Amino acid sequence: MMKLKRFSSVQKKMESMMKCNISQMWSPKLPKGLDLEISHHPMTMKHVANLIIALERLRAGTPESVLSTEFSDENLLDIMLESLVEEYIVPELGSAAPVQYSRTGEYPCSVTDGQKRSLVLVQNSMELHAVMLQAGSENRKVYLNMATYVHPSPSTEARPVALGIKDTNLYLSCHKKDDVPTLHLEAVEDKSSLQRISSDSDLVRFLFYKRDTGLNISTLMSARFPDWYISTAEQDNKPVEMCMESANRYRTINIQRQS
Repeated sequence: MMKLKRFSSVQKKMESMMKCNISQMWSPKLPKGLDLEISHHPMTMKHVANLIIALERLRAGTPESVLSTEFSDENLLDIMLESLVEEYIVPELGSAAPVQYSRTGEYPCSVTDGQKRSLVLVQNSMELHAVMLQAGSENRKVYLNMATYVHPSPSTEARPVALGIKDTNLYLSCHKKDDVPTLHLEAVEDKSSLQRISSDSDLVRFLFYKRDTGLNISTLMSARFPDWYISTAEQDNKPVEMCMESANRYRTINIQRQS
């Protein structure tokens, strides 16, 4: 039905053009020595189309010789369909501007996993292990400095944080090893470089989204690799690693702010 309506509209437009003083519309642009005279009123759509195409060629003043103004029904259909196609220009969308994470503060905190195991630094492997500490070994426990950042989307429940081992320049980071997101301890010589972190910067590897799930209970998800969390194993004295939600590991962490 829409095609019929459009063809009807085109036909009415063509008939309206025929009612105009064609000599006044076209003769000033015809080649010198040529004049246009219509011997009869074109009664068919094909005649009207042929006439308009001939007029357009004469008006354009193309140097090519016109062998004929007659077209087959297939040619006319292609021409008419092309005239009915509406052109839409879709602007090319540029990439979104990078957002900035600005640090707002930093405080020390005590961290234990879901089994009340503390974090211990293993120097020779530069790994954090979750260990059930016995009495008298509390000095092995690692405390973290948690730096908080303003989230670019304040409506979100999670908050970006950076986690550094207290009294050191070691920070937790997440980047790929063998194409798998893994947890690392990295030395940051210039801590001021973490004051502001751009979303398109490689420093995003130091950011984690802290989402509170209860009183002092949180999960820590990598800002670079969504759905990958800091986690501990079921067995004691095993490395703290990244895992997906489906993994059989402990993802909830008890984080208590220290004075």
